[in-house]
Amino acid sequence: MTTGQPRPPRSHRRRRNRLVLVVLALGAVAALVAVAVVVVPLVRPPGPRPLFQLPVACGETWQLGTYPGHDDYDVDLFPIEGQAWGRPVLASYGGTVTVAGVNGSLGGRTPQDPDGPRGRGGGYWVKIDHGGRWETQYLHLLEAPMVEVGQRVEQGQQIGKVGSTGNSGAPHLHYEQRRGWEKVEAHFDGAPSGITHDDTEYTVRRTSNNCVG
Repeated sequence: MTTGQPRPPRSHRRRRNRLVLVVLALGAVAALVAVAVVVVPLVRPPGPRPLFQLPVACGETWQLGTYPGHDDYDVDLFPIEGQAWGRPVLASYGGTVTVAGVNGSLGGRTPQDPDGPRGRGGGYWVKIDHGGRWETQYLHLLEAPMVEVGQRVEQGQQIGKVGSTGNSGAPHLHYEQRRGWEKVEAHFDGAPSGITHDDTEYTVRRTSNNCVG
């Protein structure tokens, strides 16, 4: 008398074991390929700097500045003439939107209530990947971005409006250029901005050549 299930033949067991090994090997190869797809672009040296333009309308002159505690290479932009609220924010260069949403919290500063409560972080913001491991960031926008993640944008295309969401004391555009994981000195139309550290207050005026066509 026997109990339990009969054992499968050894040949069947060997084939099953081989199949398991093949499946495991294929899974390991797929995992290595996935890691390579993610890691290789990150360790590749950055490409040449794109010809970034000021992220504001063609021909307008804006003040670029920084101040102690602002963080190295961060640029705040204020228009020389007219109100800052609602001014168009343009893509500095063509690329693909990788972030379009809220950084931190929005707060309550609006054109109707400019002294409302501050939020946290960058408020409404956009990040654009320009290829070659170059990125730009645009913070404190007035309203939800006019672009969405995955969208291709061209140089000079409007992506938002100047505002004061997030941790912002007045309507302005906070702007950054990044190479790989690092912020770098912003260049506009091939010329350095001069904003490299936040040891002292510093301002400079630049006229936009972000002129489509």
